[in-house]
Amino acid sequence: MKDDSGEEHPLYLPDFCTSRATLAIVLIVELTAIVLTLARQSAVVDFWTDLVRTSLFLLWIGLAGAGLLCLLRGLLTRLSVTAGSAAVLGLIAALVALISACAWLIGRSHLVQDTGGGALFPADPLRFALRNVAIGLVVTGLALRYFYVAYEWRRSVELRAAARVHALQARIRPHFLFNSMNTIAALTRSDPPRAEGAVQDLADLFRATLSDQHNTITLAEELEVARTYQRMEQLRLGTRLEVLWKTDSLPGNALVPGLMIQPLLENAIYHGIEPRPDGGRVTISGEISAGLITVVVRNPLGAGPQQRDGNRLALANIRERLALMYGERALMKSGTFDGEYIVTLRFPLIERPPAPPAAT
Repeated sequence: MKDDSGEEHPLYLPDFCTSRATLAIVLIVELTAIVLTLARQSAVVDFWTDLVRTSLFLLWIGLAGAGLLCLLRGLLTRLSVTAGSAAVLGLIAALVALISACAWLIGRSHLVQDTGGGALFPADPLRFALRNVAIGLVVTGLALRYFYVAYEWRRSVELRAAARVHALQARIRPHFLFNSMNTIAALTRSDPPRAEGAVQDLADLFRATLSDQHNTITLAEELEVARTYQRMEQLRLGTRLEVLWKTDSLPGNALVPGLMIQPLLENAIYHGIEPRPDGGRVTISGEISAGLITVVVRNPLGAGPQQRDGNRLALANIRERLALMYGERALMKSGTFDGEYIVTLRFPLIERPPAPPAAT
C-alpha cells in the first residue's frame, strides 16, 4: 500500500484470514450488540431477545466483512492509504445494506409471519438499511482509525529498533579494534599463520556486525559470530579468558534477531573478565523445551560497576528486538546472583524453512 506521498508501505489492516483476527471481530461485534441493545430499551421486545437478534445480525456482518477483506487483501495492498480506507468503507456499507435487505426479506417470509415472529423484524426496509449503514460506517471508521494508529505505532517501534541496531553495530569499542590490530601486528612476526587467521576472523566479525542485509539469522550463524569474537579476544587475553560453550542441544536452523548473543559475550568479557587480574570464565548454555529456546550467559562480577552505558544499550536493544520478533512469548532477564552476572533469554522456536530444490 502507498501513502498519499506515493511511498510504499505494507497494508495497515490486520490479516483477517487469521483466527486471532476472527476472534477480535467476534468480540467487537458482541460489544457493539450489547451497546445497541442497551441504547434501544425496547418496550416490545425484552432485553435478551433483542440482544440475541442483534448479535446474530451483527455476526453475519462482522464475519462476512472479515471474509471479504481476507479475499480482497491482495487488491487492497495496491491502493494508497486513503483509497484503501475508502474502499473498505464502501465494501462494508454495501455489505451492511445487502444483509439488511436479506434480514427484511426473511422477516416478510410466510414462515416467520405464520409463527408470529414478524414483530422481531423491521417494517420499513429503507429506514432500517440506512440506519444500519450509518452505524456500520461509524464503527468501521473508528476501527480503521485504530488499526492505522496501531500500525503507525508499531512501525515507529520497528524503526526505532532498527536505529538502535545500527547504533549497536557501530559501537564496536575502539579499544577492541586497536587491541586486535596490535595483536595481529605482533603475530605477524612471531606466528604468521595465526596472524593470517586473526585477520580473517576480524574481517568476518566486521562483515557480520556491520551487515544490513538480514534482520534475522539462524542461531548457528549467530553462535559462529560469537565464537569468532571469542577467538579475537582469546588472542589478546590468553589464559585469562575461558569461554565454556554448552549449546550443542540448540537447533542451528532456529531464526533469531542478529547480534543477540555476541553483544552479551562482549559485555561479559568487558565487564566481568578484563577487570579481574586472574581473568575468569564465561559460560554460554542453551536448551530447548516445549518449543521454547533458553540461552543463558553468565560471567563473574568484575571489579567495577556491572551496569555501564554500553551494557544497558545492548540489553535494551536485545529485549526490544526479541519482543518485536516473538511478542509476549519472549523473555529476557538479567541480574546478579551468587557472585555472577546472569542474562537469560527465552523465545519460541521458529525454524528457517528448507530451501527449495535446485532447478535441474
